[in-house]
Amino acid sequence: MNTPPTLSAFSLLLLTASLCAKPAYWNQFRGPNGDGDAGDASLPLVFNEGHQNITWKTPVTGKAWSSPVVRDGMVWMTNALVDGKQMWAVCLDFKTGKTLHETLVFENEKPQFCHKMNSYATPTPVIEGGRVFVHFGTHGTAALDAKTGKKLWERRDFKCNHFRGAAASPIPFEKSLIVHFDGYDLQYVVALDQSSGKTLWRKDRAFDFRTNNGDNKKAYCTPSVIEHKDRLELISPAAAATESRNPRTGELFWTARTGGMNSSSRPIYRDGLVYVFSGMGSMSAIKPGGTGDVDKTHIAWTRRKVVAKKSSPLFLDGLLYMTSDEGVASCSDPQTGEIIWAERLGGKGQYAASPVHANGHIYFSSSEGDFPVLKAGRKFEMISRNKLDSGCMASPSIVGDAMVIRTKTHVYRIEKSS
Repeated sequence: MNTPPTLSAFSLLLLTASLCAKPAYWNQFRGPNGDGDAGDASLPLVFNEGHQNITWKTPVTGKAWSSPVVRDGMVWMTNALVDGKQMWAVCLDFKTGKTLHETLVFENEKPQFCHKMNSYATPTPVIEGGRVFVHFGTHGTAALDAKTGKKLWERRDFKCNHFRGAAASPIPFEKSLIVHFDGYDLQYVVALDQSSGKTLWRKDRAFDFRTNNGDNKKAYCTPSVIEHKDRLELISPAAAATESRNPRTGELFWTARTGGMNSSSRPIYRDGLVYVFSGMGSMSAIKPGGTGDVDKTHIAWTRRKVVAKKSSPLFLDGLLYMTSDEGVASCSDPQTGEIIWAERLGGKGQYAASPVHANGHIYFSSSEGDFPVLKAGRKFEMISRNKLDSGCMASPSIVGDAMVIRTKTHVYRIEKSS
């Protein structure tokens, strides 16, 4: 069968990105491939407030858990007042850390309630095609010019009650921007045209949640687009179930009842399996390519022990790594779910931020400022323990041989000192 030209282009893009020794940019949540893997990037194993291996440190105000994204010498992130009445897009110079732009994107007279564990600026922005796409859940989505910070378009008409705040990040796909709205009252997925903001398609969740309790219907998960046997699939976890859809049209392919609520881990696909996390301490390995209800035919295994509730996993050299909220890191056989090792990372706070990989090392970050580094492998091996003044809810970004870390109070560029 001949592969359509558009599919070949998408495959080539993924292949090119995966073959890069180190990322040239980090344009979305968890990087260009959405998997947190920075390949052979050479990062320092030790960094601290004594300025060891810290190139610059820039203070940030407000309260925001969104991760920084980096492209073309610019670091973009969202920000918000603690009360949610103002929402911003902020751009720093990647080389110096100096502020280039601060764009007031939205003002809200009566923001929805946001839980203290969340923020009004938790979704990570996207840099694509010379534009920066910022998303604040039902409070609004907008496109900015990446060079000037000028707002190009906005959408404020997508409604839902997030109940405890928004968190799902948008993702780019071809010329569209795909966004989840999984609220207390309404649950749906939208694809917007990147250039105009117009709706390309909108689809409600197509399964029965089997509950009338809206608190059990909400989710915070960022989707992923995968290619499986010449078919593109939008892997779209929600509360209670995971859907697979055609990312170009929104057409439903299959549904798997993965259970849970509050899911936030971004799914990852490797070696014929998609790994999905329910948000309530369970995970499922699913074979893509199905049709309809695939519960009895395509779920390879499920597990409840030592599973991430908030952070996303890493898949490295045939092994699956993750950390629980409580800081129990684990390495598993991804084909069976068997746990190879599970050890505590130590330190204070929860591990909500997703780990990243560079050159055989895994970098973790806690909400209280602990940054342990492990050596990837079938044996638990702690390489270093690092400490910064404030902790992380945002996941790091890596470009070249530099890591950008956003803590609750500052943004850092971490790299080996010359």
